[in-house]
Amino acid sequence: MCGIFCLLSLSPAQFESDKTVYEHLKRRGPNSSKDFTVTVTGTNLSCRCLLSAHVLHMRGLLTPQPVQDGSGNVLAWNGEVFGGLPLMPEENDTTVVSERLSSCNSPSEILSVLSALRGPWGFIYYQKDGDYLWFGRDYFGRRSLLWKYDEEALTLTSVAAHTSGSVTSAWQEVPAVGVFRIDLKAVTEAGSVTFEVYPWAHAGEDLPSNCSETISVPSGCTAVMNQSGLVLTSPVCRLNTSIPESLDKTEMYSNSHLSVKDLEQLLASKEKDYEVNDLIDVLSEAVRRRVQSLPFRAQNDSPPANDQATVAILFSGGIDSMILAALADRHIPAHQPIDLLNVAFKLQEPKAQKESTKKPKKHKNKPLDSQTDRADSQTFRPFDVPDRISGKAGLKELQDLNPDRRWNFVEVNVTHEELQKMRRERVCHLVHPLDTVLDDSIGCSVWFAARGTGFITEDNDQKIFTSTAKVILTGIGADEQLAGYSRHRVRFKTSGHEGLIQELAMELGRISSRNMGRDDRVIGDHGKEARFPYLDEDVVSYLNSLPVWEKADLSLPRGVGEKLLLRLAAKQLGLGPSAVLPKRAMQFGSRIAKMEDGHEKASDKCTRLLTG
Repeated sequence: MCGIFCLLSLSPAQFESDKTVYEHLKRRGPNSSKDFTVTVTGTNLSCRCLLSAHVLHMRGLLTPQPVQDGSGNVLAWNGEVFGGLPLMPEENDTTVVSERLSSCNSPSEILSVLSALRGPWGFIYYQKDGDYLWFGRDYFGRRSLLWKYDEEALTLTSVAAHTSGSVTSAWQEVPAVGVFRIDLKAVTEAGSVTFEVYPWAHAGEDLPSNCSETISVPSGCTAVMNQSGLVLTSPVCRLNTSIPESLDKTEMYSNSHLSVKDLEQLLASKEKDYEVNDLIDVLSEAVRRRVQSLPFRAQNDSPPANDQATVAILFSGGIDSMILAALADRHIPAHQPIDLLNVAFKLQEPKAQKESTKKPKKHKNKPLDSQTDRADSQTFRPFDVPDRISGKAGLKELQDLNPDRRWNFVEVNVTHEELQKMRRERVCHLVHPLDTVLDDSIGCSVWFAARGTGFITEDNDQKIFTSTAKVILTGIGADEQLAGYSRHRVRFKTSGHEGLIQELAMELGRISSRNMGRDDRVIGDHGKEARFPYLDEDVVSYLNSLPVWEKADLSLPRGVGEKLLLRLAAKQLGLGPSAVLPKRAMQFGSRIAKMEDGHEKASDKCTRLLTG
């Protein structure tokens, strides 16, 4: 993974990068930093292009970037190749991608290389022949790339900087709609920037004539569809939109909460064995690629310490993270620990209340999560938030599954004072240019969790601990594909399967702009790399191929109907109560939402991010 940067300047006076942005980029790539400058001269003026890259060594041998080939092409690459191009363990994917691009003699050949890639990527590529600048993000936008244009300068960067007190920002996320190309010679002639768009498309799909008009570009720039009508081939198959003619309802479960035993009976009655096994196979392979693609170690190098993990998991004890942990256990050497990163925000101690004979009220939409939710709890534990309770229960399940594995359950405890401090110093810059209450809550939660600093318990003693893992697995993508959110249940109730399918298509279509860039920036700030097994192209294609009723049955109660196929897979893997845990959003499970204004809506602009 890398922090990549490009400053395209039409004016020599503007040819200077932001020092704050430079420091943010170095945090993403602590192992190597390098700059490279290109000058293109035209009839009227010349433009200069500064490319910069900061490398986090993750694959093969350490390869400083930007990489220049023998023909003068220059590549800044922020990605991981998990398939599509042959790659030996000792090879670095930056080198392999650079060599492939160097052999291309036409735009269609460049698009063919990019279309073949499997894995997350963002890139900036100067093509010497013709003086073109290419850039873009993968189909799901799993790597961040931002842009802005001001004062005759276009800036591209993995991460930006927030100006304290500023309400508006020139920064935008580069939309993951395809890749873009700038003709640098045309820039020198016109004195303005035009982006040629090469969009993603399924094979045989007709592109809308106004494709480029729907893309939001920086003020002062223009986007046009490439004149040849070339496209990138989508790495995943189309979503199955078939509607069942009739679907049997499971009446015996319609009004009751299912137990683990009930789920076992459902597994037998649903006759989904082959779908469950196929999902486990494809998801297991996705996890394997992500936990075994690590820096190459030569034979004479000393082996890594046995007590240090190379892989960590953002871990709530919910079904998504539990399955990732169970599958990672298959593919990580038995002597290596796995770090389970569990974040909790400090609860305020409830005021003493007079004893009452009245029964405690129960929220009409959710069951009691834990002892901390009960009015009669005897001992107040300020970090016993719902995700901490379910995380510890999940740890017990994993220990039962493999008692020989060392599972480091890292309790990341965050006070209000530290939250305010690190939001001001770090998170407000990383979330930017996103700015909602939801972005703040998730951004802060993920930042603290990914830092991996907290406590582990050994022999009933708490020990200060910091995770050494540079790879962090996250469960994002499961809810979006398997109807895990409450809004999916609402849509199904009002519009049936047709409405649910539309909702799922929208979820996957907008995941790049809602989640991926932000999470990549937040996790990358620690010099660690986010990896997303549920968004592996083969996993998404498999789930897209199934009819919606095979993936979820929202006629069943919460904790079972949503993500049904994944719950059945959990049982097949030997997991227990975690298989029937209802979905709990991170901001509520970690209780960060309790620290702030309870009257805010998730979509409101977050003033805490604006003030730092």
